[in-house]
Amino acid sequence: MAVETPSPEGTGSAGSRVSAAFRSFAEGASLPIWRTDPRGYCIYVNPAWIAFRGRTADVEGGYGWRDGVHPEDRADHDAVLAAAHANAASFTAEYRLRRHDGLFRWMLGQGTPLFEEGTFQGFCGACFDITDRRRAEEHAAQAAAEKEALLAEVYHRVRNNLQVMVSLIGLYGRAAPGECRPAFDALGQRVRAIALVQQHLHEAPHIASIDLGDYLTRLAQGLMQLRRPGRIAIAVQAERSALLQPRTANALGMILAEVVAEGLDATAEGTTCHTAVTVPAGAADEPLRVSIVASGLGAGSGPAAPPKLGPRLIAAYAAQAEIAVSGEATTAAPLTLVLPPVR
Repeated sequence: MAVETPSPEGTGSAGSRVSAAFRSFAEGASLPIWRTDPRGYCIYVNPAWIAFRGRTADVEGGYGWRDGVHPEDRADHDAVLAAAHANAASFTAEYRLRRHDGLFRWMLGQGTPLFEEGTFQGFCGACFDITDRRRAEEHAAQAAAEKEALLAEVYHRVRNNLQVMVSLIGLYGRAAPGECRPAFDALGQRVRAIALVQQHLHEAPHIASIDLGDYLTRLAQGLMQLRRPGRIAIAVQAERSALLQPRTANALGMILAEVVAEGLDATAEGTTCHTAVTVPAGAADEPLRVSIVASGLGAGSGPAAPPKLGPRLIAAYAAQAEIAVSGEATTAAPLTLVLPPVR
């Protein structure tokens, strides 16, 4: 909006065009209140505005008040006002305004068009000091960013340590007697799966709030690469969207990895281990559920399989994240996980 020279009439004389009723209301208000004419000139500011700015009504009149708008906010604020005047439409704007002590305060300015017999007469409006709200929002955003950075660093270090563990298990497994090697292989498989879970947590766009469907899909794709092509097949069907806290996503990933590992232990090497993960649809106020079914479970163990620790591990992972668990991941009794609400 072009900046013009204030009206020669000044705010004092132009103020006579402000109705007595409006003036009576505005001068008793604690909020800064203003009034413009159809050209956008300020023709009235109330005592609360004068007290906030520390300048006289004549100085603030016309476009004099504009000197107090923060230089970084001026262009956007001018654009909002220009659009409002062009369309004679209400507007809302957030901008910084210099107070009488020289400090800038965030203001929420709201303006309403005035009409007389269908003719646009200008705007009247008020300003609300929202500095505390803006600071709270900035602090919250900074805290969220710091949390994201911290979680990313933690997961990165955990993943690296797990990779070292996988290498050590492989070395000990190759040096172990033949009858012990299946147990080392199973342990190495599980640690690799744990490392994969940490990797996908680390790679989530927002670690502090993880998209359930996206996370399960990416994790399934990663788990399918842990063995030769075709050995592991995981299908994910998410009929409901949700955001998870990191500890819930971590526990869910560990449980899925353990189900896959149990399925591998229970099937022959040449057989594909199928796992189906479903997030059933539900209302927003209903608990979030995840159902998992793996082929081969409940039909006995494969040759030289290690001790069956899956149920105990799954129960431990679930307890860590307050996940209610039931079932056995079989077709007859799917593993059902009821996830805690996001706090």
